[in-house]
Amino acid sequence: MYKISDFSKITNLTIKALRYYDEEDILTPSYRDEENSYRYYNENDFQKAQLIAMLRALEFSISEIKDILATCNNSEDLSYYLEEKKNMIESKIFREKELITKINLYIKPKNMEDKGMDYKIEVKEIAPVTVASVRYKGKYSDVGLYIGKIYKAVKSNAAGAPFNCYFDEEFKEDADIELCVPTTKLISGSGISAKKLPAIKAICTTHTGSYAKLNLAYKSLLDYAGDHHLNCLTPSREVYLKGPGMIFKGNENNYVTEIMIPFEEM
Repeated sequence: MYKISDFSKITNLTIKALRYYDEEDILTPSYRDEENSYRYYNENDFQKAQLIAMLRALEFSISEIKDILATCNNSEDLSYYLEEKKNMIESKIFREKELITKINLYIKPKNMEDKGMDYKIEVKEIAPVTVASVRYKGKYSDVGLYIGKIYKAVKSNAAGAPFNCYFDEEFKEDADIELCVPTTKLISGSGISAKKLPAIKAICTTHTGSYAKLNLAYKSLLDYAGDHHLNCLTPSREVYLKGPGMIFKGNENNYVTEIMIPFEEM
């Protein structure tokens, strides 16, 4: 058995850390003297301390360590947790890189500031269209989870640019979205619907550039609707005339998106 001072020395964990781990029920000493409350540790505690020290060095949180210690029985179990943590870090790096890209949009000399697009608004009669679609509730960026599945089902029967139908009037974290690919005929599959969307009359405009600034195109359309006493309806559509590929994103400044908002006159 090891006194807490000796155990601290052989584990490279401070006495303060050992007491904290005891309080958090992560590393409880195998024996505690009832008379003086002294903590004593054994060989099993040493092995557990080694694991905790490694996980802390890899920046696992206390709650994560608790979760692992509750179910980790051997090195094979541990490898699964480490792989999962690695995937979490990679996802975080990806999100941070996306954030850097967004920040860079605003880091410009004043004489190079974006003056905004001059949006041309058109009223169009949109013909009925046959589509293969997936409707889901989730993030706007979740489209990438479904687009490949649809194209795999339609194969050579795709007949136009893909588009999203948005059924919410407002912005939502979990939006009601239908991803559609125009097709030459009705094609369905596992989780994929085949349907014919009706004709609509819509106010339309085209946005060139990053999806991050699509809101400016929507503002122009809504301003137009207000000026011309039009009542906007759902679902609106975003038609991706030119966008990212299945693998590479390409230059987002060259993305071309047509936005269509159905309406009725008030």
